[in-house]
Amino acid sequence: MRIIAGEHRGRKLADFEGRNIRPTTDRVKESVFNLIQEYISDAGVLDMFGGSGALFLEALSRGAAHAVCIEKDRRAADIIRKNIDTLGYGGKCELITGDSLGYIGRCGRSFDIIFLDPPYNKGFAEPSLKTIAENGLLTDRGIAVLESDDTDFFGEVRGLEIIKQRKYGRTHITVYKKTGEGN
Repeated sequence: MRIIAGEHRGRKLADFEGRNIRPTTDRVKESVFNLIQEYISDAGVLDMFGGSGALFLEALSRGAAHAVCIEKDRRAADIIRKNIDTLGYGGKCELITGDSLGYIGRCGRSFDIIFLDPPYNKGFAEPSLKTIAENGLLTDRGIAVLESDDTDFFGEVRGLEIIKQRKYGRTHITVYKKTGEGN
């Protein structure tokens, strides 16, 4: 795993060898950031399922202002913390070890970019998107970026509209923005 672009381009990240983590591949990550480049500058980012941390760290490297990362697994969170420290992003990040749905249900903040790369086919995608919409977690210019596969959710959600959708092998990338309709 590495940072693809920005101030830390080419920097390797501590990895999860032997762990049950499915990091976003460099090819898919590069495609995601090509889709959302216009939203990154000075953005407030939330990474709901931190995993490797590669998505929010890439966003920071490309010019996002700050990030909140949520990761439930303490061992994964330890590696994310190591990567934050290695890149010098301690002042730009908040790492929360806990449940992402619980956090977004009570955080009271809004974000410009929300990354959702939950474990595939575990039923996290749709309720996460619904909670984002219901709790107004996106700024007016904000987007939610969902990575899912053929067996998981990647459809419409009330209060959010799909603005971009791409497929890379079995991986679906769906970009949502909030709609003007009431929830």
